[in-house]
Amino acid sequence: MPSPFPGMDPYLEQPNLWPNVHNSLIVAIRDDLASRLRPRYYVSIEERSYLAPASDLTLFLRPDVAVVKPQPTGLNEPVAIYATTRVEPVPVTLPMPEEIRESFLEVRTVEDDRVVTVLEILSPTNKKPGKGRDLYLEKRMAVLASTAHLVEIDLLRAGEPMLMWSETEIESDYRILISPRPRRPQADLYPFGLRQPIPTFPLPLQKGDEWPLVELNRLLRELYDRAGYDLRIDYSQDPEPPLGEEDAAWARKRLEQLSRSE
Repeated sequence: MPSPFPGMDPYLEQPNLWPNVHNSLIVAIRDDLASRLRPRYYVSIEERSYLAPASDLTLFLRPDVAVVKPQPTGLNEPVAIYATTRVEPVPVTLPMPEEIRESFLEVRTVEDDRVVTVLEILSPTNKKPGKGRDLYLEKRMAVLASTAHLVEIDLLRAGEPMLMWSETEIESDYRILISPRPRRPQADLYPFGLRQPIPTFPLPLQKGDEWPLVELNRLLRELYDRAGYDLRIDYSQDPEPPLGEEDAAWARKRLEQLSRSE
């Protein structure tokens, strides 16, 4: 069954499904590019991993030995009363650090194994404060300072978008950033919304080589069908994160129309 949406399916953003979508889409892009970039380039799937810090933890400590101030007894000397409370242990669960793995693509030259282009698909941890965002921003700045091109794909509505400046205000659910090395700090941004197909974009390569087009919308739709995501999604429920009022009404109407036509 094909996706009911023309471009990005907001139901793919739900936390229990997105990691699979992210990793599968990375592989799909690699497979689509690999044969077209031969024999000058190869496409490598790389991975960074880190331990995400545990969530805020508050420990409530209660002593098992209490020193009780004596009450007046009328005697000449004070009496210290020590009350010892025996407490049986209670089983508890501690918040453990979680290992986060994030995959991305590197286009490298066959001749000298040089990184030409880095392609990133943002994860939820990249878009919220914390170690994941800090590490990604450090990696982003390193790429921007290098000779490699950067392609950054953001298919997540939640969280804080990556920093960039524009003379006009840009409001979009999703975005694709293309940053060719010779044009920095200028870059091309492809903003798009829920009701639009995902734009096709060029993949920057070395000077003199033709830049191939990445049909991300086609790749995602083929992946959706191939992976059977429709079997894992309940379209009778609201997506997570929820849509805005106008988009939610549009999505409900579209889903109802498609349901009646089946």
